Amino acid sequence: MKDIQFDYNSQRDNLIIPEYGRHVQRMIDYIKTVADKEERQAYIETVVELMLQIFPQTKNIDDYRDKVWKHIFRIADYDLDVTPPDGISIKKPDEQSRPEIINYPKTDTKYRHYGNNVQHLIDKAATMEDNEIRDEFIKTIGAYMKLAYKNWNKEHFANDEIIKQDIYNMSKGKLKIDSSVSLDHLTNPSTGGNRRRKKGSSQSSGSSNKKSYKSRRRS
Repeated sequence: MKDIQFDYNSQRDNLIIPEYGRHVQRMIDYIKTVADKEERQAYIETVVELMLQIFPQTKNIDDYRDKVWKHIFRIADYDLDVTPPDGISIKKPDEQSRPEIINYPKTDTKYRHYGNNVQHLIDKAATMEDNEIRDEFIKTIGAYMKLAYKNWNKEHFANDEIIKQDIYNMSKGKLKIDSSVSLDHLTNPSTGGNRRRKKGSSQSSGSSNKKSYKSRRRS
């Protein structure tokens, strides 16, 4: 019995666009070798229709035919002498304008748990000229930083002094929060005075109801 020679995918050429399969890639490679231009054009237009049938749900998408033509030239490594329909421009990737590279934001790893925007807020506060507005702004930043610190390290107690010292360090000594200031106003928006007023209003309401009830009984 003769040895059977198997053709493994690992031994074949890599698929340029795997979604279309190996047969489509082989057809495009064959069309590149066709000498007659009209015959080559007819073949490639048939391949376009075949590629559209592979994904029938895309037939109603206006620009999908354009995309298929661009995929064909990409599979052919742009070495294909055929004419795409009017309005379809085929360019190699190195000829296309590439977007500007956006650098990854660099933050101090020591204060990364606060988020990159906190540093921007601190820098903004350092430029404020109105002392009263700046002080309130810093308190709000500190309160948010305390919430972020708690979410980052739930097992560690979030001390106000730690947050205040971090603000001082992150602002390079330009911002300082007084030691008497509490940073819990975001987590406890209701002050003791508000609670006392609510309690007092409830008592006054209850006493008025009692008076009304007594007056009705006497009548």
